[in-house]
Amino acid sequence: MATPDAVVVGSGPNGLAAAVAMARAGRSVVVREAADVIGGGTRTEELTLPGFLHDVCSTVHPLGVSSPFFRALPLAEHGLEWIHPPTCLAHPLDDGSVGLLERSMDETGASLGEDARAWKRLMRPWVKRWLVLAEDVLGPLEFPDHPLLLARFGRLAIRPAYGLAKSTFSGERARALFAGNAAHAMVPLTRSPTAAFGLTLVAAGHAVGWPIARGGSRSISAALASYLRSLGGEIVTGAPVTNIDEFADVKTVLLDLTPKQVLRVAGHRLHGRYRRALERFRYGAGSFKMDWALSGPIPWRNPECARAATVHLGGTLDEIAASEAAPLEGKVPETPFVLLVQPTLFDPSRAPQGKHIAWAYCHVPFGCDVDMTQAVEDQIERFAPGFRDLVIARSVMRPSELEAHNPNLVGGDISAGAMTLRQVFFRPALRHNPYATPVEGLYLCSASTPPGGAVHGMCGYYAARAALDRKMEAPAHS
Repeated sequence: MATPDAVVVGSGPNGLAAAVAMARAGRSVVVREAADVIGGGTRTEELTLPGFLHDVCSTVHPLGVSSPFFRALPLAEHGLEWIHPPTCLAHPLDDGSVGLLERSMDETGASLGEDARAWKRLMRPWVKRWLVLAEDVLGPLEFPDHPLLLARFGRLAIRPAYGLAKSTFSGERARALFAGNAAHAMVPLTRSPTAAFGLTLVAAGHAVGWPIARGGSRSISAALASYLRSLGGEIVTGAPVTNIDEFADVKTVLLDLTPKQVLRVAGHRLHGRYRRALERFRYGAGSFKMDWALSGPIPWRNPECARAATVHLGGTLDEIAASEAAPLEGKVPETPFVLLVQPTLFDPSRAPQGKHIAWAYCHVPFGCDVDMTQAVEDQIERFAPGFRDLVIARSVMRPSELEAHNPNLVGGDISAGAMTLRQVFFRPALRHNPYATPVEGLYLCSASTPPGGAVHGMCGYYAARAALDRKMEAPAHS
């Protein structure tokens, strides 16, 4: 077999994106995947019972449809179909009311009462130009294509979400709705730049929606793989890489790995400040994930929750803030903020006829193996009495089990590194080019590089672009 121009280690969405970008530039590419199936965080499996298809990690993709790179690819021609629920997100409260993130800002405002005008005033500038703004938001720290727009966005985004929600909104529904979005940062809401996550996910919801992929998130990786093969790329599964020295004759190697795995396979080639930066890299809070096979749809107290695939269960702003502060203090939240998805309301192909699935997770301390089953289900019962009566089977994944399933989920961290202010911009190390390592021809393309977690492929795209800009002049071990 001829030596390829490039090898990509790992077939998560960033690894596949990097491979596609290289192949589109005319390079021969081989992807090596340790698991028997591709996808990394975009896999779908029968975790509970036969016929019930559960997403192993990611399942709702506002940044997938926002991604400038994915939008440039013919993924629909390769089987990817986005399903858009009528409502992006529901956030119920104990008084029976619910905050709804709708595609329309006016319809969202209708669920927020006195904060309708404030919501629209906060979000309108970013929603109107979201796809333009996304080109800079979903990129590394460099001179932006739209500097004035990004500067205006950054002035708010740099703030802690808690303070922005408190100062902008007077009612609990709007505050809680915004806080739930910001909590995807997996750091305390009193820290900077958690507002960025709230603004980004809300703007994406209004502008492009919060869709799921028909058939499960594996459809995303399958479409990327199909397109890659159409370009001449090759994917080899069940082929772990233990040492990059086996690619001595390959000009470019891209690692879809977090720093822990990078050090394992390439640490002997990395020295000095860069190696120390990888060793000091901070992982974030862990996740405790559950999947259920259900005999019927979740019986929400407020039926508006059934209009959304995604439901945030955490109560008020203060409750969510307390829940999100606990993990980084090494504490298990007593009343966890639960992020729940009910895909079969909109994609019945994922369960046998008349049956349903649900998926949820909460944030826990890094590597924590406390069983949160009761706490998670108590939160669901709080807003959907009778939920437990519908459970046919359940799957539980503690942080250690998530990492065993996907080694990139170190300690259960689904963001591939803590999204602190420093690591939002400089991950995994403080370098002008965050994708290039000091080893010639060796690049990182995982979510441990900018712009970080979520399924958007931009880390892989930018890593490939960095490699192509260097014109792959030397083998990876020169």
